Amino acid sequence: MTRTETQSNESLAALTRAVSVSIMERSRMEDRRMRPSKFTEDEIVGALRQVRDGTPAVQICRQLGITETTFYRWRSKHDDLGRIESREMRDLRDENQKLRQIVANLLLEQQRTAESGRKK
Repeated sequence: MTRTETQSNESLAALTRAVSVSIMERSRMEDRRMRPSKFTEDEIVGALRQVRDGTPAVQICRQLGITETTFYRWRSKHDDLGRIESREMRDLRDENQKLRQIVANLLLEQQRTAESGRKK
């Protein structure tokens, strides 16, 4: 074999190794991708609500066939939704209370005017 053939074979071998390493890295990256959840967002939020309402997390995990790690990962991801809902609920309750107070004041005012109209 001549010197140029040897160099050419060596560079071909190096290129082959680089390509095979690249293919192996790509397949590892594909393996790391998470598979889609078999649970819908509604099911996840429902499970979180059950725990919030007092059911033990372990019991919910057993019913759904998931690990506690998965449950707590769901909770960290979806807990913001619960906070937003509770904030909205609190705002709605406050607004409802204010509206009830306004209605009560108007009814009292109407009763006073009706009573003063009868006395005259």
